[in-house]
Amino acid sequence: MPPQMKLTAISLDCPDPRALAAFYRQATGFELHPESDGDFAGLVREDGFVIGFQRVDNYRAPQWPSQTAPQQFHLDFAVDDLDEAEAMLLELGAAKPEYQPDGDRWRVFTDPAGHPFCVTRRARVPFVDPSV
Repeated sequence: MPPQMKLTAISLDCPDPRALAAFYRQATGFELHPESDGDFAGLVREDGFVIGFQRVDNYRAPQWPSQTAPQQFHLDFAVDDLDEAEAMLLELGAAKPEYQPDGDRWRVFTDPAGHPFCVTRRARVPFVDPSV
């Protein structure tokens, strides 16, 4: 049996780690990681999970939904109220691309560095993996 791995962190490339960490800190309530500096900033959740932001020279932002600069990955966040979350995120500096594949169930935004991320309604019932 292969070893079990626990995901402990995700890091995003960006031009300004502190600015992007500030955006996600306000959006998530995660705390600033104590070892954040000019080239790396991190946010830590109370269970130890970290979202990191690392400086990349000549950073090229993804373009949603185009693949000319691929999105590389995206984050998903669950919320109780999509409209309320949208208002908060836009106020914090997120952008809402015109292309929205399913605005009733989830919405796509881009953070200040251009990374796409999704906000979806929080599930009312526990998720059951049908493959299990």
